[in-house]
Amino acid sequence: MSILDKTDPQIAAAIDAERRRQHSTLELIASENHVSTPVLEATGTMLTDKYAEGYPQRRWYCGCENMDVIEQIAIDRAKELFGAEHANVQPHSGTSANLAVYLTALKPGEKIMGMRLDQGGHLSHGLKINLSGINYNAVHYGLREDTELLDMDDIRRQALKERPQIMVVGASAYSRTIDFNAFADIAKEVGCLMLADIAHIAGLVAGGVHPSPVPVADFVTTTTHKTLRGPRGGVILCKSKWTKGIDTAIFPGLQGGPLMQQIAAKAVAFGEALQPDFKKYAASIVENAKALAEALMEHGWRIVSGGTDNHLMLVDLRSKAQDLSGKVAAARLAQAGIITNKNMIPFDPRSAMESSGVRFGTPALTTRRMHAEQMKLIAGWIDTVLSSDGDEQTLHKVRKNVEELCDQFPIPNGKR
Repeated sequence: MSILDKTDPQIAAAIDAERRRQHSTLELIASENHVSTPVLEATGTMLTDKYAEGYPQRRWYCGCENMDVIEQIAIDRAKELFGAEHANVQPHSGTSANLAVYLTALKPGEKIMGMRLDQGGHLSHGLKINLSGINYNAVHYGLREDTELLDMDDIRRQALKERPQIMVVGASAYSRTIDFNAFADIAKEVGCLMLADIAHIAGLVAGGVHPSPVPVADFVTTTTHKTLRGPRGGVILCKSKWTKGIDTAIFPGLQGGPLMQQIAAKAVAFGEALQPDFKKYAASIVENAKALAEALMEHGWRIVSGGTDNHLMLVDLRSKAQDLSGKVAAARLAQAGIITNKNMIPFDPRSAMESSGVRFGTPALTTRRMHAEQMKLIAGWIDTVLSSDGDEQTLHKVRKNVEELCDQFPIPNGKR
């Protein structure tokens, strides 16, 4: 930042403040992670200067020979990593990837069926004010109230009744293993297509600790950050028969020039995920999540569905603090250096802005090389904060403990 310090000290100061914030706090937002230094370097290159509309060997602009090499490497690595027939690495986000699938396979007004947002789904799965809910007829399935799990028999009955054109499978706040084969059987019986959105669990799929939907789904979309530990962006994987449709939907359908610096960083991240150590990392994410969930339950907090099989968990605050909302809980935790987010729990009596839950995730802590021992320690601090009634001295004491732990486990991409 030596040059930026001189040319734009305001922005340089804000970036430095963010570096210090990340280093000195515990990142438990389930959708966030810390990228490696090579990934970070790739995002800050002169590739940002180049327009490369089109695809390798099929560009609108001249001078794209190096862009072709970079994008083809990203494509080949994504296909190898997930065992996919085709990969489009240009989506700017996971939502863009989902919209491209709809644009490819649906006509406006046709029906999609995805998971309810207030029970763990995502806004791009048919939220009424999202383009997915504006352009398409969205219906939703949810969880059983008694188990807080997906009920495949009920989902099958609903799908046979609704007859959607696309079954959307995936979640942003569901802590259990998703049975993609069971969803594929339902889609086949209904005669509809299947889109698996694995944005949250892509790194777990790549690491072999969660079943892959790639063999059974028509389309698979994902972000490249979260558990995959790459730059912010998206990817679409699909059967080869959908190649032309997907590529056309992304460009020129939804996007113009691809962000080549991001695509280079995606390629680097895919390369990292292809290494043997990534399997150990993915397994550690799950081990840490289980350790954190178990420790929180030992402190008396209820975990939605009774635990976790992946990288995240939802804490029902009502189990120990009936009057504490997710909004207030997340703010207090942030004061103590524990960064998380409010989240609705299934069948939540509170609004989304208030919520009765908090979502925790372990990808970033695992990147910092923390293990079960640290998860138990952090669970104790979480319990202390949530039980403190906002006492400033208590929050300050926990914050000091958090900073000491962070010094022992620095983030991989920034100096202290």
